[in-house]
Amino acid sequence: MKTFDLIATSAMGLEALVAKEVRDLGYECTVENGRISYKGDGLAIARSNLWLRTADRIKIKVGEFRATSFDELFEKTKALDWEQYLPEDAEFPVTGKSVKSKLFSVSDCQAIVKKAIVDRLKRHYKRTTWFEENGPKFKIEVALLKDIATITIDASGVGLHKRGYRADQGEAPLKETLAAALVMLTNWTPDKPLIDPFCGSGTIPIEAALIGQNIAPGFNREFVSETWPLISGELWDQARNEAEDLAKYDQPLDITGSDIDHRMVKMAEENAFEAGLGDLVSFKQMRVQDLTVKQDYGVIIGNPPYGERLGEKQAVEKMYREMGQVFAGLDTWSIYILTSHPEFESLFGKPATKKRKLFNGFIRTDFYQYWGKRPPRQN
Repeated sequence: MKTFDLIATSAMGLEALVAKEVRDLGYECTVENGRISYKGDGLAIARSNLWLRTADRIKIKVGEFRATSFDELFEKTKALDWEQYLPEDAEFPVTGKSVKSKLFSVSDCQAIVKKAIVDRLKRHYKRTTWFEENGPKFKIEVALLKDIATITIDASGVGLHKRGYRADQGEAPLKETLAAALVMLTNWTPDKPLIDPFCGSGTIPIEAALIGQNIAPGFNREFVSETWPLISGELWDQARNEAEDLAKYDQPLDITGSDIDHRMVKMAEENAFEAGLGDLVSFKQMRVQDLTVKQDYGVIIGNPPYGERLGEKQAVEKMYREMGQVFAGLDTWSIYILTSHPEFESLFGKPATKKRKLFNGFIRTDFYQYWGKRPPRQN
């Protein structure tokens, strides 16, 4: 079976998590800014798309080379073995980007890469006319960084954060990939209670439930590479059957989401139902200031309002103070809060045990971590 050079792309700050996920699937990898590189066959492409919770998308790297002139870009692209990837009827749009490179005109780079691929395929398929491009889609990207061109084919299609369960979302939804990362960065295990007091459309509780029952996040969606002759339907079936076998549907969970807005609570319930988790996650309308807990040794994960909008700052700061007072008595609980507010710790009334820089979209945030007491050892 053919081995491919694969890239799992990652949001800034999540590279180590994506790399751990790739290694957990059994593939050795190297980590750079925004990308995790590894080798794998067609089954690896299917498994990566199905299982990677924190990656943005899976790409096949067709080639990487230095290019400082359009001639060089054309000839080196044409020298790649495109016939190994693209069937004769392939639809292959080319996108591009260029950073700190002599070839800075992205539209020209796209046109040249397209022409080079067509020339190569014409020779291979013995064609004199243009290709109809009415078959499966292969989205090609030429990315230039400091004169190094990396040419890839997108094997995911729609980004991996689109799990297929989000019937609706709020104004500033948390990406599913980041929500999964937040859960994975905590000390939560499926036997502990988990509360999200700012649940919005329910993304953190839903991702936690998927993690808790070891359900592959891509299980309920399709990927563009399923249409490729390159990866057989049998391989996709094998990967999906493996995911089904590994799911722990009988794992009991205690996951609750709450929000001040009743419309968000309804939306969260609908999304959980779409994900097949309607019975596992409970949602209720509630202010964070009214939070009470019955158990010990649980985990709170929250993505509260940041107070970045005009007029919101004072209300948000008041809420952070009140939240600190409510949470102060939960000494056995671990608390994890994502916010961009630089004064969060002083408003909350306590310095974090640890904090980690993350990006919520383009907003630089910190993930404040307050670790609770450990449960006593069982003899």
